[in-house]
Amino acid sequence: MLKLLSQYSKNRTAWFLLFLSTILFELTALFFQHVLDLPPCTLCIYQRVAILGIAAASLVAFFSPQNIITRVLGISIWLYSAYIGFSLAYQQARLQFAPLLTDTCSINVQFPEWLPLNYWFPSIFNAYGYCADKIWSFLTIEMSQWMIIIFSCYFIVGSLVLFANLFYPNKKFIVIEANRRDF
Repeated sequence: MLKLLSQYSKNRTAWFLLFLSTILFELTALFFQHVLDLPPCTLCIYQRVAILGIAAASLVAFFSPQNIITRVLGISIWLYSAYIGFSLAYQQARLQFAPLLTDTCSINVQFPEWLPLNYWFPSIFNAYGYCADKIWSFLTIEMSQWMIIIFSCYFIVGSLVLFANLFYPNKKFIVIEANRRDF
């Protein structure tokens, strides 16, 4: 399995599929917001940005998948974004199901001054819902719980791909070692 993951990560098709999956999740979020009229909360918007971080990671590695540096950089961004997204989804689920007194959720999104996404694209990155509201469920699982599952899957697959890239030897190395044994 590690050999297969290592080979796939050196191929642009795998990185395109990762990018495609993130775009499909973004389109789904926009469908929920604009077609089903489900108001996104602040944590939902931040989770969208985490998904976009995974999309950016896939593009970093897509342009040079044979280069180990760009591949590991892409995987690192992927893992970081998946971890942040998981943390945000977990925080939202905790607000919905077992809030603590210290749990809070701002009504307005706060992006850095150098990247004011809520001003550039207000129809996508403005929040007007409440984090503790349970507004959608599928198979008795709330949206925040689905996001925990999605980010967990991204993180697990990204970890396996990183492990395969760092610890699985290249074919060239195996061939060289095999040739040494022949002498």
